[in-house]
Amino acid sequence: MKQTKIGVIGCGNISGIYFKAGQTFRNLEIAACADLDLDRARAKAEEFKIPKACTVKELLADPEIEIVVNLTIPRAHAEVALAALHAGKHVYGEKPLAVNRRDGQKILAVAKAGKLRVGSAPDTFLGGGIQTCRKLIDDGWIGKPVAASAFMVCAGHESWHPQPEFYYDIGGGPMLDMGPYYLTALINLLGPITRVSGSARTTHAKRLITSQPQHGKIMNVKALTHYATVLDFAQGAICSMIMSFDCKGAQLPRIEIYGTEGTLSVPDPNTFGGPVRIGGKGKDWLEVPLTHGYTENSRSIGVADMANAIHSGRQHRASGELAFHVLDVMEAAAEASAKSKAISIGSTCKRPAALPLGLLPGMLDA
Repeated sequence: MKQTKIGVIGCGNISGIYFKAGQTFRNLEIAACADLDLDRARAKAEEFKIPKACTVKELLADPEIEIVVNLTIPRAHAEVALAALHAGKHVYGEKPLAVNRRDGQKILAVAKAGKLRVGSAPDTFLGGGIQTCRKLIDDGWIGKPVAASAFMVCAGHESWHPQPEFYYDIGGGPMLDMGPYYLTALINLLGPITRVSGSARTTHAKRLITSQPQHGKIMNVKALTHYATVLDFAQGAICSMIMSFDCKGAQLPRIEIYGTEGTLSVPDPNTFGGPVRIGGKGKDWLEVPLTHGYTENSRSIGVADMANAIHSGRQHRASGELAFHVLDVMEAAAEASAKSKAISIGSTCKRPAALPLGLLPGMLDA
């Protein structure tokens, strides 16, 4: 198996699971890590036995690194992705692809001109939970999907995250933060989206940080913090979606798909496992055994899949086109509220290929 050398830019909160990627996926070798805070990069390199901690410029200049994994904050995603592409590297980034369509389009255009790949989180849709849901839908267990619901409601991140400000800045909010998990899962299950309508608001102009080390600090809120959105899918299904940082408690399901022959309960799209349940075929809900592996935290599976695809020539699953379609839909959700009208979605994408059955741990191709 060919190993692909990758370099990680951004050594913050999410980086640890990516640094474990080389232990999970044998086709990846993490060769270097970089951060604006070089001491933080050095600490991560020591903790995870990464060969080199360096500056961003040094990482991009390393001729052995094929894929740059971009784990910076959302506002920096486009800048770092473009720098990597201009350096001749494939790039895989944390979600969202960018914070606006203009930057997202620029990333895809530069990649196409350079014959380079762009990939993007989330890759949780490649986990056993949602891959099982995909198989159930494709095999007709609930008939034709006609509707869906998707809910992510919480009180926000200022009570637990050590640096929560960026969640409430431009590029933040529940839609750009958590929307990618839900929208990517829905597109994987139902296909592309053609129209978006709904309302959104900023409920609190200021918020109090209660986590450490910034306990007691007041944040100004620039992001929309509550969305009530309707999604129209090309195949005909209609989805009601709520994304909120303004709710103190809720008992809503994560995602449900309603078909002509039954209902599919989809697990939390921010996780890789189950449970997966089918209803509407009797009095009780039926829990379905998972058909696929990768049910534990397998973040970086999207990077590994892209590395395989680069060398085999096939399309990778967590693609730039998918991530841009998600970004297009998220921006349309805000526009629909601001303009008080439904927004037609100009982009589209193919449903990513389902993972094969029976994969051995660490493998992504049959």
